[in-house]
Amino acid sequence: MHDIKSIRENPDAFDASLARRGLDGMSADILAIDSARRAMIVAAEEAKAAQNKASKEVGAAKARGDEAEFERLRALVAEKKAEVAQLNEDAKAKDAELTDALARIPNLPAEAAPEGKDEDDNVEVKTWGDVPSFDFEPKEHYEIASVQASMDFETGAKLSGTRFVVLKGGVARIHRALAQFMIDTHVDENGLTEVNTPVMVRDEAMYGTDKLPKFGDDSYQTTNGWWLIPTSEVPLTYSVAGDVLDAAQLPIRMTAHSLCFRSEAGSAGRDTSGMLRQHQFEKVEMVSITHPDDSDAEQARMLGCAEGILEKLGVAYRTVDLCTGDMGFGARRTFDIEAWLPGQNAYREISSVSTTGDFQARRMNARFKPADGGKPEFVHTLNGSGLAVGRTLIAVLENGQNADGTVTLPAVLAPYLGGKTTLTLEGTLA
Repeated sequence: MHDIKSIRENPDAFDASLARRGLDGMSADILAIDSARRAMIVAAEEAKAAQNKASKEVGAAKARGDEAEFERLRALVAEKKAEVAQLNEDAKAKDAELTDALARIPNLPAEAAPEGKDEDDNVEVKTWGDVPSFDFEPKEHYEIASVQASMDFETGAKLSGTRFVVLKGGVARIHRALAQFMIDTHVDENGLTEVNTPVMVRDEAMYGTDKLPKFGDDSYQTTNGWWLIPTSEVPLTYSVAGDVLDAAQLPIRMTAHSLCFRSEAGSAGRDTSGMLRQHQFEKVEMVSITHPDDSDAEQARMLGCAEGILEKLGVAYRTVDLCTGDMGFGARRTFDIEAWLPGQNAYREISSVSTTGDFQARRMNARFKPADGGKPEFVHTLNGSGLAVGRTLIAVLENGQNADGTVTLPAVLAPYLGGKTTLTLEGTLA
């Protein structure tokens, strides 16, 4: 959510920031709504003053026997009362219109975010690991012989339709092991607090984390109004909604492993093979609530946490700084981590680490009391995948595949797999 006061004071700067996202200026339309709203408020105050004045004069006219003046003033009081009620109602409607308009405008990019129109303008800032070479043509994850025995898309479609999968045997256990490994690493080594959240939330939580109103079509809503979370960013971040925290409580660092649900509206025809893009998936999420002065450093720390997971798994990756035209709606700045997938001969996104500044905090009124005792300020919120479990599974399977169709698994997973290190052709672990 944007600060209307800031837009009033710096409309040109606001439009210039939107232009960096490739959007037309919006300050004129926003300020027109705001001006009309403020004019209604002033008119209501003036009408109320006239009503009060006439109310005081009614008694005096009655006392001196001026019946004509008494009737005129009484009619004026009724007229002004109705006028005040109508103006207040109009102002309330205009205020709702302003709030809705502001809620549909994306966050302003940070000055350090690279300029650009789309993903072709993203800036690579880091590469790690050696892209593996094979003495055979590497397959995509769902084509690997040992994986085919345990990754069942046919049953998933029978149960739920397209873009669902049933994992069995060794692949199911590897998937579970990856999630456990990620959570343990974030808690034991990265200092995050593990949280187990609901996967159904109210409108307010989706709105406060900028998923509504603009992206309602991308999520699923139950018949009684709950939303299935697109990521645990929603409940983790909204957990501080309406709070006034002490500065000493910051930063708050949380992680959660959860089911996630996305309709993938607008993605028809993209990544339809395999389990790269599913309606239901699992993710380990990281969320930080910070002091505004610390959010940039916190983003760098969170990025390192996510990169560290891939490094422990031995999966080559690259990190890119998203350009202004490719950032998500709520992001002020975003870094994507892309894992190497041999089956596609390409890097594919496996994590996004974003800072939203006070964009979400304004929507959900999350503030903190400065240490010096000043006026409460909005916190900054950050979120990042640490990592997407299904996509990490894909990376592990494709990078570990062997010519005979088996898969050699990362050593770091052995403690979670009973010491086993290989996915056999039968889909079991050995």
